Amino acid sequence: MTNTYSGSRFVQSALYRILDANLDRAREGLRIIEEWCRFGLDDARLTEECKDLRQELATWHHAELRTARDTPGDAGTELTHPQEAERSSLEQVLQANLCRVEEALRVLEEYGKVYKPPMASACKQMRYRVYTLESQLIAYARHQLLQRSLVYLVTSPGDHLFTAVEASLQGGLTLVQYRDKEADDETRLKNAHKLRQICHQYNALFIMNDRVDLAVAVDADGVHLGQQDMPIALARQLLGSQRIIGRSTHSPEDLEQAMQEGADYVGVGPVYETPTKEGRPAAGLDYVRYAAEYATIPWFAIGGIDTTNLCDVIRAGAERTAVVRAIMQAEQPTLVTQYFLSQLTSRQRERERSKN
Repeated sequence: MTNTYSGSRFVQSALYRILDANLDRAREGLRIIEEWCRFGLDDARLTEECKDLRQELATWHHAELRTARDTPGDAGTELTHPQEAERSSLEQVLQANLCRVEEALRVLEEYGKVYKPPMASACKQMRYRVYTLESQLIAYARHQLLQRSLVYLVTSPGDHLFTAVEASLQGGLTLVQYRDKEADDETRLKNAHKLRQICHQYNALFIMNDRVDLAVAVDADGVHLGQQDMPIALARQLLGSQRIIGRSTHSPEDLEQAMQEGADYVGVGPVYETPTKEGRPAAGLDYVRYAAEYATIPWFAIGGIDTTNLCDVIRAGAERTAVVRAIMQAEQPTLVTQYFLSQLTSRQRERERSKN
């Protein structure tokens, strides 16, 4: 069948047009991704990988393929889809173009087997490289957002779960953990799905408390583990390198162990006694001071922190805080979130000025 098709001038022209269109598509998509790696992420390694892929594709974009191009006669130029007309976030721009490149490379691989088998082999390897690039970009974006997050909302069960979370997101929150020790798995799964959707609408990270299986099931951005939960290494094996793993710590020894085991962030506390951690004595501000001096990963002071004691926690060295009741039980979660963010942002600017 292949010989019959390759002997037809019409089919050869169609083959060349398919290859030309998909080479253009792949190279254009890679350029869009490369621009973000260069100017958005300022990452030379990822930028270089995109550039190398584009240049390798260019070596296969022969003149005979370009000559076969017939844009006026291409029935596909008039086709469009409503989703192509709008992108709600940079994440959607990157995801759409990664898919575009992967699809184009698959087409090039299959039709390249007829045109030039070495081209098909090269496109197959490039497709795997793009899959790796996609994983790296997702992980990079998540960790960048984690670094920028100053306030971490840990939810508590209640009738106003979704409205409180959305109100805090409207106040600028970018990190939410769903925590519910009482609900059954069906309820937790349903709530987690809805919370993840709300968080992603506001370009915020969604973290699942304790349950790695539920984090995978709802495609959460990560999981938060207590001291008695599974080892970080096992969670990493189950979750992969893309997702974030946090760990609760209550002492300098816990902090050192979490950093050695590869946690992406830690909770430091409880700073004050709190019903959320009933029976656990407060770690106090001394532990906050220790974390400020020795922590090498993002850390969030947590435990009984509210608008009345936030400044004390900041003065002890905290640059980020995690809160539960202060936002979840607030009459105006948006305003409370904005207050926390403004205080932490001001402190951050003061420290930056003092370094300069």
